[in-house]
Amino acid sequence: MMKIYDDVDKIPAFKNAVLTIGTFDGVHKGHQKIIAQLKEEAKKLDGETVIITFYPHPRQVIKTDCTVELLNDFSEKAALLDALGIDNLVCINFNDVFAGMAAENYIKDFLYNTFHPAKVVIGYDHRFGKGRTGDFRLLEKFGQDLGFEVIETTAQIQDQVTVSSTKIRKALSEGNVQIANNLLGYHYSLSGTVTEGNKLGRTIGFPTANIALNSPDKLIPLNGVYAVQVIVNQLIYFGMMNIGFRPTVNGKTRTIEVNIFDFDADIYNHQIRVELIDYIRAEVKFNGIDALKEQLYMDKKSVIEKLNIIT
Repeated sequence: MMKIYDDVDKIPAFKNAVLTIGTFDGVHKGHQKIIAQLKEEAKKLDGETVIITFYPHPRQVIKTDCTVELLNDFSEKAALLDALGIDNLVCINFNDVFAGMAAENYIKDFLYNTFHPAKVVIGYDHRFGKGRTGDFRLLEKFGQDLGFEVIETTAQIQDQVTVSSTKIRKALSEGNVQIANNLLGYHYSLSGTVTEGNKLGRTIGFPTANIALNSPDKLIPLNGVYAVQVIVNQLIYFGMMNIGFRPTVNGKTRTIEVNIFDFDADIYNHQIRVELIDYIRAEVKFNGIDALKEQLYMDKKSVIEKLNIIT
């Protein structure tokens, strides 16, 4: 099981540490190629893999007016990395002090003195240190002096990381769930706590669980109705989810609510994860509750047909 560290003063002595650094938001197929390379290098040394990541996202600190919509909250990212067989995940509190560290000090005081790496796997376009002045060549020079090897990932892999992240965000913002899932290598999900809503759904035969997301930075896909699978108490159910403002009942705030098929348990205040399978339709304002109810029956039929195709 992967070990997680969030205090640099409590980092143990790793065995032949082979490490890489990055936000790894999405842990998508591009990232997975870097991770495969990391594991391969560690195997050569009988060493441990180490991923160093950051919270909050560096852009939120460096550019204070920047809004970053994340594909994963930290717990989701950690679960994905654990499933991929990473030995150690280190989460660094990215603050103004850390951001202001000179590139040379970043290498000597942070990377070397804290982790004593045997190898560092890094992208050709990776930048670090105050003003982003540090690069692969500087890290390679210090590696030669301090006794660790620096391995550059290929331009093809780095391009795939950049392109994949951009395409995933674009696909989700347009409701293209299958494209996003293909690039991720798994179903995009939303995780949070079930909260009380206005309970309108249960009065028309479609009770819903309203979800308060675990992270305010989580990317919420395009408004509309989705075919989903829902994980509650480690059990998997199918259902349909609506994201939007509920215009038929003059809703004022954006909500995320899921109707779980064949389910009637009380799950208020429980954690829930909703995995998106496909986009069904856009959010529409209907001419009254009866018209909405009729559409929900059609939506459910569409979702069942879609899930049957998937399963």
